[in-house]
Amino acid sequence: MTSNQEREQEDQMTLAHSDFDKMLNSYAYFKVNNREIGQDLVQDTFMKTWNYLLKGGKIDTMKSFLYHVLNNLIVDEYRKRKNKSSSLDVLLDAGFEPGVDESERLINIFDGKSAILLIKSLPKIYQEVMTMRFEQDLSFKEISIITGKSENSIAVQVHRGLGKLKVLYNNQVKI
Repeated sequence: MTSNQEREQEDQMTLAHSDFDKMLNSYAYFKVNNREIGQDLVQDTFMKTWNYLLKGGKIDTMKSFLYHVLNNLIVDEYRKRKNKSSSLDVLLDAGFEPGVDESERLINIFDGKSAILLIKSLPKIYQEVMTMRFEQDLSFKEISIITGKSENSIAVQVHRGLGKLKVLYNNQVKI
């Protein structure tokens, strides 16, 4: 490459920088939502373009070439961010529960335990079906087979038992 060609490329890059720098920066900021990262991506865009020109590359339309390079760098940035963040499945396996803080989780556990204990305070007719349904996690059909009652009557007993359990629980919470 002759010094004349090198000067032409330098002039071409200087002109491109002055013409497109602001547009590229605002575009990059819009895409990555971070001004510093956007500026770094634009600077990398100009560096890659300069290196391409030094290797003898020919650019027909500078603006479209710069946007093409910038878009590729933005995609790379997105991929970097994606790889840095852990997947939700990994976090859930580690015991992380989104939206539920530890104190709320403990309250739910204690509420559940107190509700199970309150089942023993229910009338006998409801105790049996409530215990099978919520402690043993049996379906209405399974409870029906065990007790010899219809599924419909089991569902009614569970519904009424839940109503009585709710009253007992609310009375206990007020105290």
